[in-house]
Amino acid sequence: MKLQALIIGILLLLVLGVPFALSAGKSGTSHDDSVRTLIVVTPHVPQIRDEFARAFSEWHMREYEEAVSIDFRTPGGTSEIRKQLSALFKDKVKELTGRDAWSPDSDPFLPAGSIPFDIMFGGGSYDHGLVKEGVSVNIGAASDQTLEVSMSRPATFEQEELDRIFGENRIGPQELYDPEQYWLGTALSSFGIVYNRDVFQKLQLPEPTAFIDLTNPELLGWVALADPRQSGSITTTFDSILGNERWEQGWRTLRGMCGNTRYFTNSSTKPPIDVSQGEAAAGLAIDFYGRGQAQVIKDSGGGDRVGYSDPAGAVYVDADPVSIINGGPDFELASRFVRFCLTDEAQALWQFDTQLADNPLDSHGEPMGPHWHALRRMPVKRSMYTSYFDKFVDQVDPFEIVSDVKNPGWRTGVQVMMGCFGIDIAEECRKAYRALHQAQSSDKFTESELAELDRLFYAFPETEIDGTPVPFTEATYRDVRNQWRDPKRQAELEIEYTSFYRAQYNELIKRVQERL
Repeated sequence: MKLQALIIGILLLLVLGVPFALSAGKSGTSHDDSVRTLIVVTPHVPQIRDEFARAFSEWHMREYEEAVSIDFRTPGGTSEIRKQLSALFKDKVKELTGRDAWSPDSDPFLPAGSIPFDIMFGGGSYDHGLVKEGVSVNIGAASDQTLEVSMSRPATFEQEELDRIFGENRIGPQELYDPEQYWLGTALSSFGIVYNRDVFQKLQLPEPTAFIDLTNPELLGWVALADPRQSGSITTTFDSILGNERWEQGWRTLRGMCGNTRYFTNSSTKPPIDVSQGEAAAGLAIDFYGRGQAQVIKDSGGGDRVGYSDPAGAVYVDADPVSIINGGPDFELASRFVRFCLTDEAQALWQFDTQLADNPLDSHGEPMGPHWHALRRMPVKRSMYTSYFDKFVDQVDPFEIVSDVKNPGWRTGVQVMMGCFGIDIAEECRKAYRALHQAQSSDKFTESELAELDRLFYAFPETEIDGTPVPFTEATYRDVRNQWRDPKRQAELEIEYTSFYRAQYNELIKRVQERL
C-alpha cells in the first residue's frame, strides 16, 4: 500500500508540476543564468515582468554592487498557481519528514531550496492569504498525524518602516499588508467596467457609471462576463456588488447582467479585448486589464474608443501582494526584491508614463517610471499620491473612490448559483430576460401579471436540509452553503437548481409568448 501511495503521489506531482516545468525559462525579459537569480512565480502579464526585471536588476546593482536576474515562471492564474504550489508543498513536506530531514519543531521554515521558487508576485490578497494559511499534510499512517505548514514566510520590516511606507494598514475595509508580513501589497487593484464608447454611441446609451447600468435591456447580447467558477477576480467583483447593493438588489443586478450576456468565458482577460474590438459593448474587469487594453488601442492608433469606469463609492479595492515562498532557494534576495517593490522607484513603474525626461528623479538622479510599457496600475504607497499624483497616467485615487463596505463572503454562493441560473443555461436565461422586458414594455399585462413574471425570473430554489425545504436568503445562506461542502451533495443540488431555473424561465417565456 505504501508503494502504491508513493507511486500515486509521484504521478500526481508530475501532473500538477508540468505547468511549472513548462514555464521554466519563459519570461518577459530573458534572465541571465550566469548571475545570481531570483525565481518568481507570477500571474503578471509580460509588460509587468519586463519592467520589474529591468528595474530590479538596475536597483540591485546600485544598492549592492551585484548583478542579479529574475527568472519568471508563469504557469497560470493566481488560483492555479496556489493549487500547484499546494501540491508541491505537500509532497516536499512528506519527503522531508519521511527521512527526518526537517522538523517544524526545530525550524518553522523549510530548508532553503526545498521549493524551487523564491517569490509569488501578484494576485489578490485572498489567494496570498491562503498561501499564508498553507497546507495540512498527513505525515503518518494515522489520520491525526498532520502538520500545518505555511507556503510563505514573513518579510523582515520594522513596524516603523511599514508605517512609513503604508501609513494606516487599510483601504476601505481591506488591509494593505498582512500584519505578520506573510504578504505585503505592492499595487492596488480595483474592479470596474470596461466599455466601448463607439458601441454605446451606436446604441444611443450613456456610458456606464454603475454596475446596474449593465442590466439595461438595450444591452441584451452585448455584455461580456467571465465565469466566476474559473476566475477569482470576477468572483471578487460579484461578491463586492452583493456587498454594496445588499442581498436583494445585488442578486437582481447579477441576474440582469447574466440576462444581457454575450458569453461567459473562463478567462478574465478576454472581455476587455473583445470590448476593445467591438465584439461586446461592456464587461467587468480588473482596472489594469481595462486601462491596459485602452492603452493598447490608443498606442495602435485606435483612439480613445475604450473606456474604463470605477463606480465611485461602490468599488472594491484590493492589495496586489508579493509573498516570500517558504523554503525558496534565496531568502536574502527574495527579501531584497520585496523591499525594492516598496521603493518609490518601483511604485513609479505602476503609474508613470514611459521614459519621460521630466518624470521625477530617483535617489540616483535618473527619471523614474517604466521604459517600455505604461502599466496603468495604481501604487500602494499613499505618499505617491501626495508627491507625484500630477505625473500619473490615470488621475484616480483609489483611497478616495473605494467602498467602505466589506465583501460579505458570498463567493461560493456566486459560483454555485450563477453557474446554475446564468451560465449552464445561458440561452434560456437570455430568452427569459428578453421576454420579461418585452412584457414590461407592452400594455398587455396587468401590474400583478408583471409582478408574477418578475418573480419567475428572479426566484431562488429551496434546498432540503434535514427534510425541511429552506429558502435561499441572506439569513439562511450559511446553512445552505454548508450543504455544498460535500461534493456529491453539491453536484446533486446543482442539478436540482438548474432544473428549477430552467422551469422558471420556460414558464415565463411561455406566458409572454401566449400574450404577445
